[in-house]
Amino acid sequence: MKKLFTLLLILGIWILPATSHAADKSKASSSPIYVITNDDGTMHSYATFFVAGGTQNDPTLTFQQSVNTQGLGIGGGFFGTPRLTMLPNSSTQCLYVSDAGTGDVAAINLSSKTLVGNFSGSINDIGTSNGIGLAMNQNYLYAGYTLSNTIATFSVGAGCTLSFLGDITVTPLNGGWIAGMALNGNIMVVTYIDGSIESFNIANGIPIPNNDEQNSAGFAQTYFPDSVDITQDGHFAIFGDAAVPTIVEVSDLSSGKLAPTVMYLVSLPTNAIGPGVNSATARLSPDESLLYICNSQNGYVAAAFFNTSTGKVTPGCTSQLLNNFYNPWSYVGGLQTRDTTGTGNVLYVAEFGSSIGIVNVTSTGTACTLTEVAGSPVADNSSPGLLSIQVAPPRPF
Repeated sequence: MKKLFTLLLILGIWILPATSHAADKSKASSSPIYVITNDDGTMHSYATFFVAGGTQNDPTLTFQQSVNTQGLGIGGGFFGTPRLTMLPNSSTQCLYVSDAGTGDVAAINLSSKTLVGNFSGSINDIGTSNGIGLAMNQNYLYAGYTLSNTIATFSVGAGCTLSFLGDITVTPLNGGWIAGMALNGNIMVVTYIDGSIESFNIANGIPIPNNDEQNSAGFAQTYFPDSVDITQDGHFAIFGDAAVPTIVEVSDLSSGKLAPTVMYLVSLPTNAIGPGVNSATARLSPDESLLYICNSQNGYVAAAFFNTSTGKVTPGCTSQLLNNFYNPWSYVGGLQTRDTTGTGNVLYVAEFGSSIGIVNVTSTGTACTLTEVAGSPVADNSSPGLLSIQVAPPRPF
C-alpha cells in the first residue's frame, strides 16, 4: 500500500488554471480530420472538435465547435485512462465521451456533432476518483469506473444509443483502481495502476475473467502499468508504465490470456528511449512500426521501434521539451496520430492545462525524429484538465 500511496501522489491530477493560445488556420477538405477532446469540465463539460489542416511540414488545428455533454467531469485523473472511444473504422458515426463527475457516458453523432443522449450504469458505478475509461467493439461498450472498481457493459444500439446490461466488480491485487483499457476480438485487457493487470473474455458481452490476473514484471521496482494498447492481430498487449524512467512492458496474448510481461527499460543517459519522467501513455502507430510514449511529468514525447513478430521494443527518438511546459500546461496526457496509415505522420498530444501539442514524425525504420511544429500548442479553451483526445477517422485497430 505504501507503493500505491506514493504512486497516487504522482498520478492524481486535479484542476489547474487554464490558459489559451490562438488556433491556426486549417485547409479545406472534403473529408476532414477531426481532433476531439474530452474537456472534463467540473462546471460543464464539452467534447471539442478541431479540424486538422496545413501541410505535412506545417500541420495546423482550427477550433470548429464544442458539444455540451450535459454531464460533468472531474478535471483530471489517471494519464492512461481513455475517456473517449469510437469504432476503429473510417465510417464510424458515433463518439462516446465519459463524464466522470456525473457517472455517465455521453453519445455524440459525429456527422451532426450533436448529443444523442447520456447513458448510465448502475448506482454502484462511480468514477469520481480518477475518471471513467472507455473501450468498445461493434456490439458493446465497456466503461471502467475508477472509484468503484466496476466495469459496466452497454449494448450499442441504433443511432449511437446505449443500453446498460450489467456490471462486474474487479479486485486489483495491491489495492489499486482501474486505469487503462483496450480490447481486440474477444479479449479485453485492463490495468489497475497498482502493478497488477488482468484480461477478460468478452465474447458474450459481459466480461468474464480469464484467471490471469498478475503483477507486471515492473511491479518489484515500483513500475506500474497505466495505459494499454493491443496490436492489430491481437498477439501482444503493450503497457505504458507509471515510472520515473521510460519503461514499457509487453505481454504475449497468443494463448488467449496474458503471459508474464517483458519489461523494456533503457537506462539514461545511454541508449535511452526517452528522458522520463513517467511513461504512463503508450500507443502504437498505424503500421505498428513505432510505439509512441508520453513522458507525462516532464513534457517530452518519445518513440521506440516495435517488432510485431517478437514484441521487442528498441530505442528510437525523443522530442525536445514541448512548448510552454509548466507555463501554463503541466502534464502530458494521451496522444493520437493524425493519419491512419504508416507512422501516422503527425502526433496530437493532450496537454493538461488546456492545449494540444502538434509533433511531426519522420522515420526511416532504423532512425526517427519527433519535432514540435511552430504553431504548437493550440488552445482548448473549454478544458480545465485535458487528458484524453481522439482523432476521426481513427486508427484502424
